[in-house]
Amino acid sequence: MRIFVAGGSGVLGRAVIPLLAGQGHEITATSRSSSKAGLLRGLGATAVPLDAFDREATIAAVAGARPDAVLHLMTDLGTGDSASNARLRTLGTRNLVDAARASGVSRFVGQSIAWVYPPATDPATETDPLDLDAAEPRRTTVAAVTELEGAVRELAGGVVLRCGQLYGPETWYSRDGRYGHAARDGELVATETVTSFVHVSDVARAVVLALGWEGGVWNIVDDEPASGVEWATGFARALGAPAPRQSTSGDVGRPVSNARATRGGLALAHPSWRDGFTTL
Repeated sequence: MRIFVAGGSGVLGRAVIPLLAGQGHEITATSRSSSKAGLLRGLGATAVPLDAFDREATIAAVAGARPDAVLHLMTDLGTGDSASNARLRTLGTRNLVDAARASGVSRFVGQSIAWVYPPATDPATETDPLDLDAAEPRRTTVAAVTELEGAVRELAGGVVLRCGQLYGPETWYSRDGRYGHAARDGELVATETVTSFVHVSDVARAVVLALGWEGGVWNIVDDEPASGVEWATGFARALGAPAPRQSTSGDVGRPVSNARATRGGLALAHPSWRDGFTTL
């Protein structure tokens, strides 16, 4: 199968490409920076520099690759600016979906996020509504996710993966990531807010499986949603960092169910953040 990976040089793209290459797929992968070409070739892909906001260039890149499937793994997390990431989710996704359609590609897998459900104590499933009435800046994030998912699902084979908070090598939740630094600096805060995590290697396996899943939404999280009081304490302990300061956020968060993905064949290497954090 010929597969076009948009965002190939990102954390998830770098985990997915070797899995695809190992299965014998022909991969074209993009990066905003031409300096990442060597990295992508080393992973087993043909490298293409691409600015996803350039509509004509995106259409041309997909057409040139002649893919059987498109993977949308693009994010804009370098600055921590949620508005910038929202713009990529809206405009970048629109261009990529239209490029896939122009090339006759219906199999499309898009990376989304799982922390967009309204706060509640029961586990959210894929049929639950999103938190569209949230206050800013969360409202902008949820609105952008809604646009991303709607665009992906325009395609008959459009699969949306609502991923939990990614942890593992080179993510924000790693020894040298954003929250790793916060933990070691004594700035990590533990609240009652419930979060669903997932190791980046498990998401990579889900992306590969999703090439054979039916269209629609799939939650990709581990088996154990946890409050910040639990996970932040475990995260700090795993890094040998000071215990986090406890505070009240007023947000209960929402546990997320992975039952559908489990039935679809996803076997987690790290069923819980408790064991996964020990690998950091």
